[in-house]
Amino acid sequence: MLKEFKNFIMTGNVIEFAVAVIMAGAVGLVVNGFVNDIVMPIVGYFTGGVDFSNLKIVLSEAVVASEGVPEKPEVAIRWGAWVNTVVNLLLVGFVMFLIIRSYNKMKKPVEAAPAGPSDNDLLKEIRDLLSKK
Repeated sequence: MLKEFKNFIMTGNVIEFAVAVIMAGAVGLVVNGFVNDIVMPIVGYFTGGVDFSNLKIVLSEAVVASEGVPEKPEVAIRWGAWVNTVVNLLLVGFVMFLIIRSYNKMKKPVEAAPAGPSDNDLLKEIRDLLSKK
């Protein structure tokens, strides 16, 4: 069983999948940084300095004890963070589209196999051979 597992792990598909997962994580971090550090501040600038990540609808306020320690945390719908996530998703999709598009342009076009004789041509050859006999 250990030998079979080793053979499975060492196949090209598993290695390629592992590399793809690691690269996806790295691309995700880059896109998150791009959204949070570049795109959202620009959007905030054009919306009057609004920071979307802090926008929320508070359902119940936090209850704070006398020492400043929260007894009960705030319950809120953080729709601004969701907006950031949607923008992130759209940017990841767009970046992946650009990568796949570039990859497809770089691929060598598949050449069509040379066309062989048609069925009619083969039948004519058979007829001619039979008529010679």
